[in-house]
Amino acid sequence: MKKHIGYLSLWFLGIGAAHASAVVLQQPLPPLPLQDQHAKAWSMRADTRLVIFAAGRTPSNLVMEVLGEQPKGFLDSRHAVYVADMSRMPGIIARTFALPALREQPFAVGVALEEKLLSQWPRQEDAITLIHLEAGKVARIDYARSAVELKAALGL
Repeated sequence: MKKHIGYLSLWFLGIGAAHASAVVLQQPLPPLPLQDQHAKAWSMRADTRLVIFAAGRTPSNLVMEVLGEQPKGFLDSRHAVYVADMSRMPGIIARTFALPALREQPFAVGVALEEKLLSQWPRQEDAITLIHLEAGKVARIDYARSAVELKAALGL
């Protein structure tokens, strides 16, 4: 019985570690067990070069301001994805306002509703995190605090 409990403990530890993995330079991006705004499994393409990560209202609004102006297929054309950490948003607000607004967008958004999923991802207050990938590994991490900075990162 102790042997089974030990395996079970390791299994739970493994799940917790996978959900809370940090983003490390020169390493592959940790797995992202996320759903999109339509509650479908979300994943990144192998050729992704930029992860736009917003945690909080100000960065999320800024991302939506810039991406909302772009045509369908824009993120794919830039080899970019958008990940939104909505874990600190009250559930009723997320379900009633935020997710329905995202459903109107012509692009997929990886949505985290559980805090542990992206808790170790790099972030600065009121800034969008820009994770640049090369061959699937984290090449550098930048931050954007304005529409101009985000547009520059997207080649606009």
